Amino acid sequence: MSGTSSEEEKTRRRTPGATDPAGAGDHKTDRRTRVTVLVALAANLVIAAAKAFGGLVAGSPALLSEAAHSVADSLNEVFLLAALRRSRRPADARHPFGYGKERFFWSLLAAVGIFVMGGCFSFFQGFEALRNGAQEKFSGYVAGLIVLGVALLAEGASLFRALHQVRRQGGGLRDPALRTVVAEDGTAVIGVTLAIIGMALHMATGQVVWEASASLAIGVLLVYVAYRLGRDARDQLIGEAADPELSDGIRTLLERQPEIDSVEALFTMKMGLDSTLVAARIDLMPGLDSERVEEVAVRIKQSLAEAVPEADQIFLDVTDRPAGEARESPAATGERGGA
Repeated sequence: MSGTSSEEEKTRRRTPGATDPAGAGDHKTDRRTRVTVLVALAANLVIAAAKAFGGLVAGSPALLSEAAHSVADSLNEVFLLAALRRSRRPADARHPFGYGKERFFWSLLAAVGIFVMGGCFSFFQGFEALRNGAQEKFSGYVAGLIVLGVALLAEGASLFRALHQVRRQGGGLRDPALRTVVAEDGTAVIGVTLAIIGMALHMATGQVVWEASASLAIGVLLVYVAYRLGRDARDQLIGEAADPELSDGIRTLLERQPEIDSVEALFTMKMGLDSTLVAARIDLMPGLDSERVEEVAVRIKQSLAEAVPEADQIFLDVTDRPAGEARESPAATGERGGA
């Protein structure tokens, strides 16, 4: 295997967890992600209570919209904690490929929570303010701005913690739980800023349209973020292929095997955060007897598993016939379907 050592080393360098066969690094990453989620949850619970109290006292639609935003974020953090715990369960007879996709399922629920509890309530508050108006006392403005200022600091601290973990993990957002926390905290910082601007303009001009507009803008922001997070989770749940770089590395490793004449088709699918299913249709060199074919297939799978630890489910279909239909399929060519 000396001929493939250089390529295998490149694949190890670009494959998360490749230097940690025991998987200890993945569990450490999960612990750091869990701490990040808990920090966000604690911040959101405190902020939600403060925003709700301040919004009721001040009668501020923007502040109440932000309270709903924080409540939605708090519920979503509970979903993400469930994702971290349940997705690491080992495979069993009922789920032979493991529970890795639970991570994507709970992330999808978090996106739905952002849309329903955050975005829809923000739209409701904005339209209600435009229809009925809102009268606030000076003390109400002051209380609301103080609450929003504290919320901005807390949300900023939570966002800083999440971004710090992203940097420690190499700048990527592979983990849907961490991606959701970053999206929530970033959206919260922007939302609080919009609420502050809307409330300040309402106080300066006496026109509720400014604060109502801020509430509507927060709703648009939340709906957009929910759509993006939900779309990513949907792609993973219905069976998205591995990253092109990883797929290309797997194909290169297979093509470099001396017994393989050609790789007729290669199919990959993400089964979890660090689990990938690989199915390849390969044409072996002529002249190999059946016993030799079996030995070669076992060796190739072992070589691939060592080079790409993410590929924990490997299936080889040995064929001596051209697989034209497979080569032309979207899965083999890399074409994307759907919206």
